[in-house]
Amino acid sequence: MNTTQQSLLPTYDHRPGTGPTLVFLHYWGGSARTWDLVVDRLAGRAALTVDFRGWSRSRGLDGPCTLRRLADDTLAVLADAGVTDFVLVGHSMGGKVAQLVAATRPVGLRGIVLVGSAPAKPAPTVTAEHREGLSHAYDSEESVAGARDHVLTATELPEPIKSQILADSLAGTDAARLEWPLRGIAEDVCEYTRMIDVPALVVAGEHDRVEPVDVLRDHLMPYLSVADLVMIPDSGHLIPLEAPARLADAISAFAPAS
Repeated sequence: MNTTQQSLLPTYDHRPGTGPTLVFLHYWGGSARTWDLVVDRLAGRAALTVDFRGWSRSRGLDGPCTLRRLADDTLAVLADAGVTDFVLVGHSMGGKVAQLVAATRPVGLRGIVLVGSAPAKPAPTVTAEHREGLSHAYDSEESVAGARDHVLTATELPEPIKSQILADSLAGTDAARLEWPLRGIAEDVCEYTRMIDVPALVVAGEHDRVEPVDVLRDHLMPYLSVADLVMIPDSGHLIPLEAPARLADAISAFAPAS
């Protein structure tokens, strides 16, 4: 796997293999390695994983870390890596970024997989009070552990994965850590999601408390022209870490190797 860092680009890992290339975009507080357990189960597949601006290995990049900036970064990474035949796979915040990327109708995009994705239309629960509280979720090790164990997950994770979540959540810059809860999560992107002209797969966790199944049905599915919904049994919001095998199977079924 080749790791690339350009001065103005986020760090990304690009693994060659059979296409289309699966391009993975992580959640708020995650990193490229959030996808490791999924990528490992997609043996032989071309894969590209990104550390968003302000997170993990890309924390040295300046803000702002708006959704539009992250989408532009993703398009720049695709160009830098020479990826011209691909499927976007976005989780949570990364799903909303993926919607913006797909709305530009980039050449070579075959489909989009939205995993516990932030919906196109924010749910009514995304109030100013909710956003203010969420902005403090990653203030300390204690707050991250509380969010991880009582909000983000519905299954017991191995200690190394729990430690990874803790470290990644604390690795964001202030600009990256605050942009999503205070602004990005409340951004209505329906007009862009309606512009997506490739097939979509929406993957929901059965016990997801962040983006519940009914929120995805009501606030995301109606804005996608061609979409199917798959529910992952027992999983909470962190589907790539809680149910990587089931998620890899869903991705493979939607976007088989050519």
